[in-house]
Amino acid sequence: MTAPLAVLVGPPGSGKTTVGELLSEAWGVAFRDTDHDVEVVAGKPITEIFVDDGEAVFRALERDAVAAALATHHGVLALGGGAVLDAATQQVLAAYASGGGTVVFLDVSLAHAAPRVGFNQSRPLLLGNPRAQWAALMEARRPVYEAVSTLRVLTDGREPADVVEQIVATSERKP
Repeated sequence: MTAPLAVLVGPPGSGKTTVGELLSEAWGVAFRDTDHDVEVVAGKPITEIFVDDGEAVFRALERDAVAAALATHHGVLALGGGAVLDAATQQVLAAYASGGGTVVFLDVSLAHAAPRVGFNQSRPLLLGNPRAQWAALMEARRPVYEAVSTLRVLTDGREPADVVEQIVATSERKP
């Protein structure tokens, strides 16, 4: 069966891309980001998908991207921050985890996420008051991140390499 060695979930600013790239390097496997997959399929950046087509279209593309990546990617996979909110995505993550897969919740506080994210315009769900939006997103998503994950790693004040070391040490699957 082809399945990722690890799937990274978490809010914007938790380090999914940075940690994912370093983890894939440590294991000598490919890194894949479902946000990138969505942009390739749509032929435009996520911000434009939200503006031109709406969040519902983006979420449908995201659901398809996650299912495809879980079924075909044998490396490290990072999911978009809101991907876990979809019921179908929760089901495929549960099946992956029940088969021995590692779903890592990269947890981060607002104080540590803010400088990483920069709360820029490329994050459509953080428009307006980005700090308040991030806090509200995290309040809604935290229970889902916790429910779908098999491992929680707090990234506050830690170097990405330290986070990777913890994931490598505790992961069930090895390359």
